[in-house]
Amino acid sequence: MAHAKRRLGQHFLTDPRLLARIADALEAGPHDVVLEVGPGRGGLTAPLVERAGRVIAIEKDRELIPTLKSRFPGLELIEADALELDWHTLTQPGETGLLVTGNIPYNITSPLIDKALLPPRPTRIVFLVQKEVADRVIAAAGTPEYGALSIGVQAVARAERLFTVPAGAFKPRPKVDSAVLRLTPLSRPLISDDERESFRVLVVGLFGFRRKQMLRGVREFTGWDAPRARELLVGAGIPETVRPEVLSPAEFVHLHRSLVDGGWRMR
Repeated sequence: MAHAKRRLGQHFLTDPRLLARIADALEAGPHDVVLEVGPGRGGLTAPLVERAGRVIAIEKDRELIPTLKSRFPGLELIEADALELDWHTLTQPGETGLLVTGNIPYNITSPLIDKALLPPRPTRIVFLVQKEVADRVIAAAGTPEYGALSIGVQAVARAERLFTVPAGAFKPRPKVDSAVLRLTPLSRPLISDDERESFRVLVVGLFGFRRKQMLRGVREFTGWDAPRARELLVGAGIPETVRPEVLSPAEFVHLHRSLVDGGWRMR
């Protein structure tokens, strides 16, 4: 049996009850196509192939490929880096929905979440992630965990932390607990696909001034003078004395559009 590789961030979950709960959270049925990121030794793959009509698995570790092929003859297995592969090329003509899941490595969690939410978005995403990351994704404005990741996800999806998986359930044991995170893309996202990149730049930029009041943060982010920045905030309905960490995703969207209308452009 192949050993877990630290460089790939591998921690295998083997408890069949927990794996079944993750598969249940995805709500896959016989007419669904499931994309599993990083099947590893196939712990989650097993309940997925029992539930879904078609399962596609992307595995980077070539030492795990022979075992997966032997254990799941009908599995569509792709040896590749999930961050580099275009997932949308894996569906067939006429397949309109995609469910995405996986026990994903801690060191690439944020990039994988971001990739999973690229349009056209899956119907549902269920990832097993570091508990701290799940807490950040679902965080409400004004809480210590709230930040750019929270806003970026919540602007396009409904985020739920379903249950915690203790570190002792994994082999090898990680240093922290994990949690099951479910993302359901919104039928009407708060931002358009064309706005997404400049919106991300704005949010990340302003959270670089997390402890500063909005007037100063906007001035430093844009390079504008105080009267122009103040006029922008008034137009967006945002008090100049609040800090970025208390603004909801919707308020950030209003601010973004006011900035663009006021002449700001992403560099």
